[in-house]
Amino acid sequence: MEPSSPLSSEPSDTRPPLQAGDLVLPATSGHFDELRGQEAQAAEPGEAGDDTSTLPGFTGPWSDFFKHLGSEGLADLDHREASLKRQIRDNGVTYNVYADASGPQRPWSLDLFPLIISPESWQQIEAGVLQRVRVLDRVMADVYGPQHLLSSGLLPAALVQGHPGYLRAMKGVKPVGGSHLHIAAFDLARGPDGNWWVVSQRTQAPSGLGYLLENRLAVSRQFPQAFEAMQVQRLAATYRALIEGLKAMSPAGADSHIALLTPGPYNETYFEHAYLARYLGLTLVEGSDLTVRDQRLYLKTLQGLKPVHGLLKRLDDEFLDPLELRPDSTLGVPGLLQAIRAGNVLVANSPGSAFLESPALLGFLPALARHLLNEELQLPALPTWWCGERAALEDALPLLGESVIKPTYPASAGRHWFESVSGPTLSQRQLDEWAGRILRQSDEHTVQQRLPLSQIPVWRQVKGEGRLARRSVMLRVFAVADGPGSWRVLPGGMARIASANAEIASMQRGGSSADVWVQTEGRVDSTSLLNPHPGVAAVVQRKRLVTSRAAENLFWLGRYTERTENTLRLARLTLACLNGDDQSAQPLLAWLSDMAVLGGLVLPSVPPATQARRVFERSLIDGLDKTGHANSVGFNLRALRHAASAVRERLSQEHWNVITQAEEEFFNRCKAAASSGAMGSADALQTLEITSGHLAAITGGQTDRMTRDDGWRLLSIGRHIERLAFLASALSLGLKAGALHDDAGFEATLALFDSTITFHAQFQQSRELPALLDLLVMDRDNPRSLAWVAQTLRGRLARLAGSAPGQLSTLSLLIPNPDIWSLEQLCSEEAHLEPSDTQPPLAELLALCTSAAYNISDEISAQYFTHSGEARQSLGA
Repeated sequence: MEPSSPLSSEPSDTRPPLQAGDLVLPATSGHFDELRGQEAQAAEPGEAGDDTSTLPGFTGPWSDFFKHLGSEGLADLDHREASLKRQIRDNGVTYNVYADASGPQRPWSLDLFPLIISPESWQQIEAGVLQRVRVLDRVMADVYGPQHLLSSGLLPAALVQGHPGYLRAMKGVKPVGGSHLHIAAFDLARGPDGNWWVVSQRTQAPSGLGYLLENRLAVSRQFPQAFEAMQVQRLAATYRALIEGLKAMSPAGADSHIALLTPGPYNETYFEHAYLARYLGLTLVEGSDLTVRDQRLYLKTLQGLKPVHGLLKRLDDEFLDPLELRPDSTLGVPGLLQAIRAGNVLVANSPGSAFLESPALLGFLPALARHLLNEELQLPALPTWWCGERAALEDALPLLGESVIKPTYPASAGRHWFESVSGPTLSQRQLDEWAGRILRQSDEHTVQQRLPLSQIPVWRQVKGEGRLARRSVMLRVFAVADGPGSWRVLPGGMARIASANAEIASMQRGGSSADVWVQTEGRVDSTSLLNPHPGVAAVVQRKRLVTSRAAENLFWLGRYTERTENTLRLARLTLACLNGDDQSAQPLLAWLSDMAVLGGLVLPSVPPATQARRVFERSLIDGLDKTGHANSVGFNLRALRHAASAVRERLSQEHWNVITQAEEEFFNRCKAAASSGAMGSADALQTLEITSGHLAAITGGQTDRMTRDDGWRLLSIGRHIERLAFLASALSLGLKAGALHDDAGFEATLALFDSTITFHAQFQQSRELPALLDLLVMDRDNPRSLAWVAQTLRGRLARLAGSAPGQLSTLSLLIPNPDIWSLEQLCSEEAHLEPSDTQPPLAELLALCTSAAYNISDEISAQYFTHSGEARQSLGA
């Protein structure tokens, strides 16, 4: 087990910087020690001394960092770490390792301490990265252009045309704006000598630009004094330059509409996609949101088809266009490559850059830099041998035991693929087996020199006590285009920290991340994406577009919210009645049985409560968390979260948090009760009551925290469609079962409509049907009455896109008009009799409300969620 250092037992006011110096262990032998700025050496006892201006053995930046911890010093780090984790949890920062659609996402892992880069180190990194992205962009331009590099032998054809990421459909296509690459990421490692080395490069859809922003916000808040005092360079100017550069290179110039293309909420880094879109002011879209018409890209919105001029893609190239690339892709846009070839849309990065990510290419870049730029590479890559060349193969085989064996190509049909393997972890027999594989399939293997990663201090909890430890670290930096053929390097990055006793810094293998503080000797940039002095033109912003997909998910978010609330109320009412004073009220039990079956709380095969009350109760409780039962409480909660996750960028963080907490706590309570035996009615009622509290917060967030655009209107319409159908069905079944004429059933009906207090305040202890119908059917001030719901629905529908101002739309007229309802007619003698040849007025109205709810749902789907017309037509046409 790795040694670590416990907190000092000295008082917290005893020179905290020197406590840190005494407690931080040196890096493992052979690794660069970021803290001390040198290859790890054994510390000499008594080295600390008395000088507090610079910590003995520490670099200047780390000395400054520890000196700015404040009077509490290390003793306050447990509190800061707890605050950091709470902030990550509260902000909903997630990284879904396995993209598990059935469970909660994994919280993002962030270390407390940043990786600090001195100005001198950053100058080396910045210059080297800018040079490398220039080389890569020219390589891509040649490969998809004249192909001189291939014909001259400077670049093997097998690494380009033999790579599955090479797209023949893009041959001869000149990118809009002139640049093939707009974002490139480089993974760097610092060797024992203190120099930085390139380990790999990412160009297809590099991740991290969103997470590093969250890292910066979270960590800088924990160490505000150190962050300000240490001249840490800010990030906003580079993000602004990226967006301005993309717009400048797009077909419509500064007025270009840029969207961020995501695979969707089940992608492991979806949080980052939503975060970036919100931060950069881009429209977050999935492939199904887009369509190509006349070689132009359009966004499907409630207002019709809107042109899109640029795409910042977070999707691998093979999924972009099912017509020309991967035919089984449901993530891309049919015809997208055609629009790109026509020059009507900019895509960042241009499709076809995946071959640049092959580790084998690193070995050819020095010669390519000399040929293309007439320059030597300033930032070296680790020595790399592509075994497809005989000379390289002969050089690499003797070095397997001290190198890393990597696949040359990504996983694809017809190609052998494997996880990277570290030679020092292999036995001699295993090394011989790998040598045999390499000889048989030489071009599919690349050998790279293994580099011991530098190590930084981290704060870890061991048996409930904070301790300083050390971990290996790798740095990812980003180059972004700020104009045609021009790039800048983001002054920071994302550090990935390996888990204990591991040399691979991977988030998918239990690693964590860290903020990166790049110090500057000059002025700290104060640019913000929020303009502190906006003019009138900046204030008058165009309205936020509501995509058809977002609208549909908001619609179903509203429906599942209301459906969950109705199911919870019905389940609570049923359990309370089954265990209350009204267990013998047959009309009540018959009504609750019918409602439970209709609402999906129990299966139709279960005997009703009038026949087997305890069997019915047991079935209801057992089915509460069964997600396989459509409309169970668990099913509805999970469906609610899924719908919310698809529009997460439109929800406040508090709104999202309460949705995830409601689901998590409900299932945890059900699981805990099941582990100690069958859940009892008391436990079930308590769980349902707590979940009802969460639902109240969810509905409050939807009512008070969301902008009243067409997306919100559809959410509200979805809720009221469910409410209209549920309440009308409840009254209809209560009428048929005779529950409305039974005292117990009368009170239960009021409870289900959440109108008990209002009724008794208005009508005291009355049990008259007219009074009940007046409140639950006719009252325009009661949000649980049919008249209020119908009136609200008609108004919401009338304000949807495409409706004439001040007039009821065709959709509105599908909802029964409460203005013509008559309480006197509903209370006529035949209104509460069993239906015969003539449908009583009340039963007829209830049936009409129920059918209208489902009819309007179908009409909304057809009118707003389907796009089959021409681009010039509106969705309502």
